[in-house]
Formats: sequence, C-alpha cells, structure tokens
Amino acid sequence: MSNIYLGYNFTVEPKELGSEILIAELGEKPFESFIETDNGFIAYIQKDLWNTNILDDIYLLTSPEFTISYSVEEIDQVNWNEEWEKNFEPIDVDGKCHVRAPFHPKTNAEFDIVIEPKMSFGTGHHETTHMMIQHLLETDVMNMKTLDMGCGTAILAILAEMKGAKPIDAIDIDNWCYLNSIENCERNNCNQISVFEGDAALLNGKKYDLLIANINRNILLNDMQQYVNCLNKDGILLLSGFYTEDIPFIDASCKEKGLTFVKKFERNNWVSLKYIN
Repeated sequence: MSNIYLGYNFTVEPKELGSEILIAELGEKPFESFIETDNGFIAYIQKDLWNTNILDDIYLLTSPEFTISYSVEEIDQVNWNEEWEKNFEPIDVDGKCHVRAPFHPKTNAEFDIVIEPKMSFGTGHHETTHMMIQHLLETDVMNMKTLDMGCGTAILAILAEMKGAKPIDAIDIDNWCYLNSIENCERNNCNQISVFEGDAALLNGKKYDLLIANINRNILLNDMQQYVNCLNKDGILLLSGFYTEDIPFIDASCKEKGLTFVKKFERNNWVSLKYIN
C-alpha cells in the first residue's frame, strides 16, 4: 500500500450543509478520511487509488446552491500523527462515554475509550458515532454475541465489550481500519473482540444477538438481507451513516425483511435507527 496521500482542501459555502453533502458524495469514492477546517474540510485519498477524473461526477461541485473551491497537495504518511493531534477532538456522549486520543486527559466518564486517531477516523463521522454510542449506552448488551460491521476504529465494538457483550466480531474492508482496530482493541485491553478485514461476504452462516452497522446508505441497503440473515430471534440491529432523507429507503428495506422499528436518534441531519428482529 502506498504511503503517499493526496489531500483535497475544500472551501465550502455554506459550510455545514455543503460539507456534509460533499463528504457523503466523496465517501462513495476511495477517499478515506476527512478533517474539518475553518472554511470546509480536507479529504484524503491514497495516491495509488486516485485518477484524474475522480471528481467528475460529484454533483455538489456543479450545484448553484453552493460555492466550492479546492486545492490539492501531496502528503507523506509521516505527517499523520501531527495532523490528527492538531485536529482530533474528543467525543463526550451524555457524560457517560468519552472517546479520546492518548494525548487527551482522562475523564471520570463511566466508559473511557482511548483511540489512536489515524486515517480511519474522520470528523465527518462524529455525529453517527455519537448516536450509535447513545444506542449502546441505553441497551443491555450483556453476553450478547455482537458484530461491528464497518468498524472503522472499533470504537463501538470496544464500548460493547466494556458493557459486557461477548464474543464480538469487528469487520472493515479498509486495511487501515483493520490494523487500527486491532491496535485500539489492544490499547483498551479488550479480549473479546476478533477483527477481520473484508465485507459482508464474511458473514456467511454466522449468527449474532446484536449487529452494529455505521456505514452509508448504499452499502446498508445492498447488504441488509445479509445482516437480517445473521440476526438471532429478538436480535437488535443498530444502523447509522445516512441522512434524514434516507430514512424511508432504510426503513422500507428493514420492514420488508421482517424487522420492527424501535427508536431513532437524529443529529445535524444525520440519523441512527434501532430495529429488532
């Protein structure tokens, strides 16, 4: 894998809504991570996965409702720790769960999760991570066999273990996420989590009491039947990584497969839904 990345520094006006939509579009490409800036964000892509037409079909770049400009620079891997230390902010969920980097001070939160922020963690996912943590905090997961699908940094798998879930599988298709998840599980002294590199094809025949999937709308819809096939009776499915306007599509897919809607969290137009099998 290349150690060279390209950083696209986007200036977006209006920033908040435009950045969210643009990040969602870029997330369908091989862009791996996003760091918020004062005027927009920086999107990172491995140089080996880049091509000259990478932005050609990004709708938002031609939308009259937004003013967007960007510059591109080549970035060597050695800069990452410094970049993340400058930009990574800890996440505090209801005072009960604190997700922080090693350079942040420890808090008195009931669940204190330490994450080494590398390429697999992007500020664009804070809302979805926050809501999935909320779902986990109010769910009794004791002894539940659990799957964290699209685990990223394995934050949710780690919290699930801290709350008594076991055994836990964590899966991500991205090599950086796979390696980072292993490191973070070790860093938080987890011994119930097995990390795998791959996609929903790895689920064949496995069964879970709790399935967590914080990915994006298209992948969720594509893999939903495989998720449902994996759920035990009365199993819980937690979903996030999509917007309010995506709810009808996600909900229709879940209900036609026999799932029952339980609860919704909403945060800055991002959504997280809970279903029971």
